[in-house]
Amino acid sequence: MTTTTYDPFQPGFTTDPYPTYAAMRHDDPVHRSPFGFWMLWRYDDVHRFLRDPGLSVDPENLADSAFSGLLRPDDGPGPSGGPSMSMLSRDPPDHTRLRRLVSKAFTPQSIEQLHPRIDALVDTALDAAAARGAIELIGDLAFPLPFQVISEMMGMPGVDTTELRKWTGLLVRNLEPVNDPGTLAEMEAAGESMWALLEDMIAWKRDHLADDLLSRLIQAEEDGAVLDETELVDQVALLYIAGHETTVNLIGNGGLALARNPEQWQRWRGDRGLGQTAVEELLRFDSPVQMTRRITTGPVDVGGLTIGPGEFVALMLGSANRDEARWGPTAAALDLGRAEARDHVSFGGGHHHCLGAALARLEGRSALGGLVRRFAPMQVAGDPVWNGRINLRGLKELHLVSAPGRGA
Repeated sequence: MTTTTYDPFQPGFTTDPYPTYAAMRHDDPVHRSPFGFWMLWRYDDVHRFLRDPGLSVDPENLADSAFSGLLRPDDGPGPSGGPSMSMLSRDPPDHTRLRRLVSKAFTPQSIEQLHPRIDALVDTALDAAAARGAIELIGDLAFPLPFQVISEMMGMPGVDTTELRKWTGLLVRNLEPVNDPGTLAEMEAAGESMWALLEDMIAWKRDHLADDLLSRLIQAEEDGAVLDETELVDQVALLYIAGHETTVNLIGNGGLALARNPEQWQRWRGDRGLGQTAVEELLRFDSPVQMTRRITTGPVDVGGLTIGPGEFVALMLGSANRDEARWGPTAAALDLGRAEARDHVSFGGGHHHCLGAALARLEGRSALGGLVRRFAPMQVAGDPVWNGRINLRGLKELHLVSAPGRGA
C-alpha cells in the first residue's frame, strides 16, 4: 500500500523536496495524481519518456478532462489567446522547423565567443565581493550575469531592465503546476507588456540589423522558410526567459551546495581541471528545472501500469537525478568528480533537449569556478531565501561570507 503523498504545498517542500522524491520513487514510482495527471519518478522511466519520439508536448493532444481545461487553449506565456508557437509547446514538424531556424543563430561557435565577456562580468562581480568579504550570490552574480549576457546576445536597444526582470519573473511561473488567480492576472499583464516590447524591438531591429542574435533570428532561413511574426516573438521570448531564469538557479543552487560541502569547494579550488565535471554534478545534484512534461498519443506501458492516450505525464527530473538505482548509494551526496555526472537529465532529452545547454554550462563554469578560485570555502550567512517555486526551484537570496581565518 502506498504510504507517501505528493504534496508540493506542504511546509518546507520547496526548501528541500528530495526526501519526498525518494519516498515516491520507493512507494509509488508511476503515480496517478488526484489532479488527473501522471508522474514518473525513476531515472529509467524519465530517461525513456524524454527520448520517445512518439510522445507529444502539444496541449492540443490532451484528452478532454478537468485538468486539460487548465492547459488549453493557451499553454504559452503570450497574450494571444491561441496556441503558443514556442518550441516548448510544438511537436515535429513545426518543432523541427523552428529549432533548425533558431539553431542557425545559436551555434556552439557563437556561444564560445562569449567566453571572454562572461569571464569579465564574473570578475567584476567577484572583485566587488572580495572588497567586502561577502556576496549576495543571487543579486550580485547569479541574476545579473545571465541577464546581461542574453541582453547583449540579443542586441536589445535601451531596455528598461527593472521592468523586464519583473515581467520575466512572472512569466516563468507559467511552468508552475498551479498559480493563484492574482498571480495569473499579473502574468497576463506581464505577457501583454513583454509582447508589446518585443514587437517594438523586432520592428526597430529590422531597420538596424547587426551581428547579434535577434538580427540572426530575423534573417534565419532554411529552404525558403523563415519565422513569421508570431513565431519570431514567441522564440525571442522563450530564449530571453530561458536564457537567464534557469541559469540563475544553476549558479544559486550550485553555490549553496558548495558552501554546504566545503570539502568539495576546496577540492575544486585545488583542481581547476574539475570545472566541466563539477558543473555537471551540480546540475545533477540540484536541478535548475525540477520537472518537464510529455503527452501520450497512444497507450504506454510503464512500471506494470498502462497510461492511456491523451494523458499528461510529468517527468520528475529532480527525482531522476537522485535515483539510487542509477547513481548508486551516493546519489544524495555531492561528488564533483562523479565520472557519470553528465548523464543527468537536467536539460531534458530527445528533440527537446535544451538549446541553451552550452551557454548555461559556460556561465555556470565561469561563475562558480570563479567563486571557488577567488575565495576559500565561504559560509552561508543567515537562512537562504527560496523563491517558492515548485518547478523552477531556486534561491531568491543567498548571503555568503568569508569564513574566519580563511580569507579570499
